Amino acid sequence: MSKEQIAIIGDGGWGTALGLTLLRNGHSVRIWGPFPDYIDRIRVSGENKDYLPGVCLPKEMEWTADRAQAVDKASVVVLAMPTKYFRTVLTPFAGLIPSAARVISVAKGLDGPDNRRMTEVAEGILNIGPVAALSGPSFASEVARGAPTAVVIASRDAALADSLQKVFNSQKFRVYTSDDVIGVELGGTLKNVIAVGVGVCDGMGLGHNARAAVVTRGLAEITRIGVAMGARADTFAGLSGMGDLVLTCTSRLSRNYSVGERMGRGEQIADILSGMRQVAEGVENSASACSLARHLSVPAPIAMEVYAMVHEGKTPQSAVEALLGRDPKPERG
Repeated sequence: MSKEQIAIIGDGGWGTALGLTLLRNGHSVRIWGPFPDYIDRIRVSGENKDYLPGVCLPKEMEWTADRAQAVDKASVVVLAMPTKYFRTVLTPFAGLIPSAARVISVAKGLDGPDNRRMTEVAEGILNIGPVAALSGPSFASEVARGAPTAVVIASRDAALADSLQKVFNSQKFRVYTSDDVIGVELGGTLKNVIAVGVGVCDGMGLGHNARAAVVTRGLAEITRIGVAMGARADTFAGLSGMGDLVLTCTSRLSRNYSVGERMGRGEQIADILSGMRQVAEGVENSASACSLARHLSVPAPIAMEVYAMVHEGKTPQSAVEALLGRDPKPERG
């Protein structure tokens, strides 16, 4: 495997964890963050204390707050910023990224009122294409420590997916490929909404049966929306669908699950979010999920109730009652 110059845009936990993975694979890694003072602290301390505490960062990993320096001579550019800031952060990089660089998004979310996928946003801003997507069940803290993980890289260009697979794949970080970019991106996005709902159920103490029901019916909602947008149904049975959904819905390491669990215990969403340093993508994505479902005329009752709880003040008890009170129907419906 040839040595690559990797630029990672985004100094959060996920970008840092992927940087460590790529460094272990023998590549040169440079990570960009927006705040010079914080970047200096990481460089001096050898720890990303705000986003990946307790993980020792090798001196070989480079850190910079200079955009041009970050992408200089980069052969691979990883877009690892939260979707909430994706467009704002990426726009100043237009014209700086080398024309031959392969670009891959690892962000999970949708952008703006037209619910554009992150690869679409990146292709538009950077005037390049195609941009690949990486998704799958992968907590940053475990990836950073080298725990076994499997993900999928999707691109409509098979050669691009294959080349990036070689860059990222290792004994501990197994990478599959797919040509279903829509399905891979939507699976990683919409599972966060369902995870909030599962957390609510667990916070209310509704039991394992309720959790399994929400996970299963949540997967049905995700699949319906994805297929209506042009994705393949079988993609949602894979790593970026069921795999990521199960992970996010069954661990307190998931910010989305934790937000829901606290809501289920009676905390107010505004208080929960005000105390969080990192982004719980499912809160914002619930609006996107509902918007897509309405536009596509696809039923998404769990997403609708999550949106009502986090954006309209509906109580968890009322949301559960609304879901259980729906008319009986075939499981396929």
